[in-house]
Amino acid sequence: MPATQLLIAVHGWLLSRQVWSPFATCWRESHPDIELWCPDLPGFGDAERPSGMLPNLSAYGRWLAQGAVQQAQGRPFILLGHSLGGSVVLHAEAHLRQRKQPGLTGVVLLAAGGGIYQPRPFRRLRSFGRLILELRPDALGQLPAPIGTLGPFKAERRAARGLLVNSTSRGAVRELPGLVSDLGVDSLWISGDNDQVMEPGYVRHLAAYSPGHDYRQIAGCGHLPMRERPDVLRDIVHGWVQDQSLASPRS
Repeated sequence: MPATQLLIAVHGWLLSRQVWSPFATCWRESHPDIELWCPDLPGFGDAERPSGMLPNLSAYGRWLAQGAVQQAQGRPFILLGHSLGGSVVLHAEAHLRQRKQPGLTGVVLLAAGGGIYQPRPFRRLRSFGRLILELRPDALGQLPAPIGTLGPFKAERRAARGLLVNSTSRGAVRELPGLVSDLGVDSLWISGDNDQVMEPGYVRHLAAYSPGHDYRQIAGCGHLPMRERPDVLRDIVHGWVQDQSLASPRS
């Protein structure tokens, strides 16, 4: 039978759709009734960034919103964002809500948190990110598994630097709580208890701004649950979708 719903999984900074591969395999085996779409964000992986598309969260959120509606073809859909992809999902939800476009039934934020601007840590993060872009090897063949399968070194320089700077700016960070509190659909927040990139406390902090949210923590898991615990992540997401009866948008 054809899939009646669509789950859209959005990767994080410097990654690509390949990061979802283990999760995608077990999801498609277990839940063919919900189609899974894992796009490359423009400028990352194998997707080129259109020349007129600015490398900022607002533009990427608009791109995701438009792509989701087109891919869904009238079916209800759920947005799942990992790390920086979570911020893109929040901007996409705002775009859809402000234009009163139907279809979105829920958002899932994976290893995505924050909302607290800390000047020194963000300066270090930007410096580290720029260093990665400068030192990355030119050939993917030089990279051992699993790094070579994640697509981090195929990112376009301007897209990667632009999103890094934009997402860690004072304005973007302080905008997150407002985006979360204005959510027009229920949200599920998931973190790994061993995540050293986005610690669970930051995920819980941002989730608390959402009027209708659920929080889950995966034991023995770091920043990439879709690769470390794909079966556990699958069960959490699917169980939440079923429990929330996300067949139609919340009024």
